Amino acid sequence: MARRRFLIAYDIREPRRLRRVCKTMEEYGERLQYSVFICDLSRSELVHCRATVEGHMKLTEDSIVIVDLGDLTTARFTFIGQRRELPTNDTRIV
Repeated sequence: MARRRFLIAYDIREPRRLRRVCKTMEEYGERLQYSVFICDLSRSELVHCRATVEGHMKLTEDSIVIVDLGDLTTARFTFIGQRRELPTNDTRIV
């Protein structure tokens, strides 16, 4: 199953929900910035991640954006200031 790179960012209004979403995202990806993660996921992993996160959210107050950056070899990043390490193409077991 092909993996793709996703940028996932969230804005969660309540601290308890925020901690739950953050913990879930740490299981699926690498933190790029405070509420921004880079995740290398298969389609089924993305579906599971999304369902788990949606279960923690209050959809009338919180938001998450998922950006498909393409396959692992084509996603490009430009950093200004301190550079963050991106995940490698290694397999990750969740």
